[in-house]
Amino acid sequence: MATAALLLYHCSIFIWYFFLAYSLLTVSATEQPAGVFLYGGQWKYLTVLNVVLQTLFYAVTFLMDLLLPIREIKLVKYIIYCRDLLFAVLAFPTATFVFLSFWALYSYDRELVYPEGLDKVIPQWLNHAVHTAVFPIAVLEIVTSPHRYPPKRRGLSLLGICSISYLSWVIWIYIVDGNWVYPFLRLLSPTGFLLFLLSSHILTAAVYFLGETLNYLVWAQGVKILASWKH
Repeated sequence: MATAALLLYHCSIFIWYFFLAYSLLTVSATEQPAGVFLYGGQWKYLTVLNVVLQTLFYAVTFLMDLLLPIREIKLVKYIIYCRDLLFAVLAFPTATFVFLSFWALYSYDRELVYPEGLDKVIPQWLNHAVHTAVFPIAVLEIVTSPHRYPPKRRGLSLLGICSISYLSWVIWIYIVDGNWVYPFLRLLSPTGFLLFLLSSHILTAAVYFLGETLNYLVWAQGVKILASWKH
């Protein structure tokens, strides 16, 4: 994609995610919807965290586009490194995981993940914007820009740390408040919960490899160019 077009595209996606983050974080209701509790606010939901993450990622990406003409400067190389690491470890895996897990559970029984009471608070367009559109946008990012993935051990380790951190936050909320962030978790036995944790880690790892594979297939030559910028 031409530099000017890419700059415009990344600017547009940054504005879009900033708008979504604002829309989610300013949602209010006169009455608390059934199945939704207050502890932790909206920061307990992976969907909200993902939108904020994508906003940060595209802010960094847009800045990188602006600085690309002076990419030989050490600071710009560091920004490129941060952009690639953020995309590989968090932006693509989280967007894809949100899309797959949400719609899988929603299709089976929406009350397990998105209680009907939320329809009174969150409009349908916003629901699809944060649960559906995030995946094709993540794929488009691979198609439009090359990214250099870190060594697999480092990338998967960082992804694992982030996954464990979020799951620890979910468990902490349950310990303090007595409610699970996601309704389906209360239906699981201790064994079922452990299996859920294991399957979640396997899925996130598979999504990581998917992003890395797609990036290589589309940008094998571009990744080599990025590598030359960093050395």
